[in-house]
Amino acid sequence: MYIGLLHTHNMFRWLVLIALVITLIFALAGWFGKKSWKKRDHISGLVLTIFMDIQFLVGLILYFFASPITKAAFADFGAAMKNADLRFYAVEHILMMLIALVLAHIGRMKTKRINADWKKHRTSVIWNGISLLLILAAIPWERALM
Repeated sequence: MYIGLLHTHNMFRWLVLIALVITLIFALAGWFGKKSWKKRDHISGLVLTIFMDIQFLVGLILYFFASPITKAAFADFGAAMKNADLRFYAVEHILMMLIALVLAHIGRMKTKRINADWKKHRTSVIWNGISLLLILAAIPWERALM
């Protein structure tokens, strides 16, 4: 079960990153090209947040139920905080990904409430851009290409 969930989590990461990059490209093009907010902008943001939610759910299942890494960290949390690898998976990874998820949702919510199209695009760039930076910082790249 663990290996299957881990592979799902690893592969789904690429869908999240692709959706995030596409959403950012649309937003940048709309903002700097002074384009109207189109259905594709709305749909790309929706797909992005859905993919992020699914990815986070799989991550939570791994975190709380399946991962031997987090089980080891929870067995002695004090010692885990002194071990960089265990600390990364037990605290840093999940915290940064949660913040990235929340920021993407805030950005999507804010774009719905703004009337001016250029402001919608700018808002999408800012919130999703910060979310992308956090995600890139929180991905365990040494394991990413396995």
